[in-house]
Amino acid sequence: MNRIVISGTYCTGKTTLTLALEKASGIPATHALTMREILPKLFPGKNLRNCRYTELICLGLKRFEDRIRKEADLKGSFISDGCPLQEWLYGSTRLITGAYPDEYPYKMLLRKILNYSSYRDFKKLLTSFEGIAKIYTQKKYDIFFHLPIEFPFISDGHRPTSESFRKASESLLLETYKDLNIVPHIINGSIESRLKQVLDILKLKPKFDIPSCIEYAKTYRLLNFDNISVEH
Repeated sequence: MNRIVISGTYCTGKTTLTLALEKASGIPATHALTMREILPKLFPGKNLRNCRYTELICLGLKRFEDRIRKEADLKGSFISDGCPLQEWLYGSTRLITGAYPDEYPYKMLLRKILNYSSYRDFKKLLTSFEGIAKIYTQKKYDIFFHLPIEFPFISDGHRPTSESFRKASESLLLETYKDLNIVPHIINGSIESRLKQVLDILKLKPKFDIPSCIEYAKTYRLLNFDNISVEH
């Protein structure tokens, strides 16, 4: 049984590779709900930029819950688009970069002072979330493939992330793997090269030719992920 993780920070090609690998291998893939799908249900009328610290935690926990529920339904091998560490890292990286892409150190300090109790509670909740995410990640998966930052960051207009946020998140993710004694396979190059590398490591022969698997992944992503409405 192979319980596979395709990990990486934002705009590294996780979903495309996950979908292409699903097509090539026949192993089912799981995708946690996106923040823009969760937000209107939990906090109608808000966008991520306006969420308080505790609301960001709620969003991360909901995404974590959706991920583990979907994975629990699959009794054999599966491919996880991302991993629970990234739900936790979304919040923990905020402690480094601030809540917004344009937030500078003095703004971060002022926000912490003005919202001291919320910030304190945010850190406590993050610590608890960290423990749960790490235990689940260590016990649930068999093999990790990590996609490093190789592609340009593309702002999609719905989540307050930036290049600095992406790099900080990447650093924390790799540091966390090291702390957990998890050694991910680092997968570089084009989507075609990445797919071939993963299949080779898994010792799997593709059920379809590589180009058709990639075309399927791009089309499926466009129709089912990229067109999800941005919250207002």
